[in-house]
Amino acid sequence: MSQTQKRPDASKQPTSIELYTLAAESASSQVIAAYSTSFGWATKLLGREFCQPVENIYALVRVADEIVDGAAAGAGEANPGALLDELEAETYRAMGSGFSTNVVVHAFARTAREAGIGRDIVEPFFYSMRQDLTVVEHDQASFDRYVYGSAEVVGLMCLKVFMNGRSYTEAESATLVAGARALGAAFQKVNFLRDLAADFKALGRSYFPGVNAANFDEATKVRLVADIDNDLTAARASLRLLPNGPRRAVAAALGLFAKLNHRISRTPATTLIEARIRVPNAQKLVILARAVTNPTAL
Repeated sequence: MSQTQKRPDASKQPTSIELYTLAAESASSQVIAAYSTSFGWATKLLGREFCQPVENIYALVRVADEIVDGAAAGAGEANPGALLDELEAETYRAMGSGFSTNVVVHAFARTAREAGIGRDIVEPFFYSMRQDLTVVEHDQASFDRYVYGSAEVVGLMCLKVFMNGRSYTEAESATLVAGARALGAAFQKVNFLRDLAADFKALGRSYFPGVNAANFDEATKVRLVADIDNDLTAARASLRLLPNGPRRAVAAALGLFAKLNHRISRTPATTLIEARIRVPNAQKLVILARAVTNPTAL
């Protein structure tokens, strides 16, 4: 091949795996764009190396959540349990083979294979999703297991992406793992708190052990807010060890959820079980800007 000739772009070949993967990842990016404003903004701070893999993870998580809590319920004859089983089985097949006819699963499997995400942290996720189909109240043990599978392992999946190809000491790795789990737990618990109205009234569900619409009071709210603050503090301890892009993005997410938790702390318990609390977009932008300029200060 002469120097003036260009090598063919494999991604432009109609049957290439590169083009198929590109299309699959584009679909995953559309999922996060449609479903999550705050998380979507934070992922843009990750940088090119990390953004797409995290979007691939989020898309699979979102689809599973829609099966158990969202779109599938409005699909008439859909069987959420069977659909979740099919999605889980297809995910494992694709993690093994590197290909799926489900484009969201294909994109996730590509990331899983490249970053070393194994079944050990994927299986707990599907276990927790399955609990949403049958469990309406949790004790402490089932709550802890649910939060681990539904949120902490998602943090661990993202951490696999962030750590991929980088060297850490055993102590640094332990700090990063603890931070990822704490961050996932904090996010999940904040979402539980701000979704109390929908969970109590629309789904008839109570996640926090011993907490329901009848007994939710100010003291309970203060206790739960303090627990979330502890998780956020633990998550901040790992910021300094993350690569630059993830450090900014995680700092932004920490800042957003800390602000949300603060707004919850200032909201009467009686209001929390009637309305969903949000952070105004103007405040989100300020937090994102601070994450770019001084991420460890958030």
